[in-house]
Amino acid sequence: MSARILIVEDEEPLTLLLRYNLESEGFDVESAARGDEAETRLKESVPDLILLDWMLPGISGIELCRRLRARPETEQLPIIMLTARSEEGERVRGLSTGADDYVVKPFSVPELIARVKAILRRAKPEMVATLLRAGDIELDRETHRVRRSGREIHLGPTEFRLLEFLMQSPGRVFSREQLLDGVWGHDVYIDERTVDVHVGRLRKALNKHRRASDPIRTVRGVGYAFNEEFRLRA
Repeated sequence: MSARILIVEDEEPLTLLLRYNLESEGFDVESAARGDEAETRLKESVPDLILLDWMLPGISGIELCRRLRARPETEQLPIIMLTARSEEGERVRGLSTGADDYVVKPFSVPELIARVKAILRRAKPEMVATLLRAGDIELDRETHRVRRSGREIHLGPTEFRLLEFLMQSPGRVFSREQLLDGVWGHDVYIDERTVDVHVGRLRKALNKHRRASDPIRTVRGVGYAFNEEFRLRA
């Protein structure tokens, strides 16, 4: 699935501009206008990268960055600080607090997107790679084709997104609710058992005419995982 980016910015026009351009690049974008709102949201769900304004109501961006780095769940979360403060001392302070990059307003949106992609390539290469390979399975995000041992596997759009989501985290067990959020989206209201139906379809397609091991692992009472034996490879 596309990388999830949280914009924490109280200037609505800038938020709208960033959201439009990031979504045009295929990113899944959320936003918060206050530091305390963002902190609450980050305790519930951690995105793949955060664009964080320095000056925010509630909690300042620099303080939120410090708090995020102190939590095990977010200590490695990629953070790009957005600020009007251009002085060298302020840049050093922002980076010392734990920001991965520091962008001074006004900035070039294409340059910012290039920085986002560069950081994601380092932190989560599976999020921006065109081709995902795990074991004998190959998924091409650009052509929307899946192959296993060189043979093309025909998947529906939902099964493709489900496989893509699972392949990004081999061994990690996802609940049905997490799969619904990650594959179908937060704003779609469907029964959790729908996940079982699509996992069944995905399994049938991947394992058709094969005696190889099933790449989808069921964890009874919890959910599903992409078998850790199928490690991602370059």
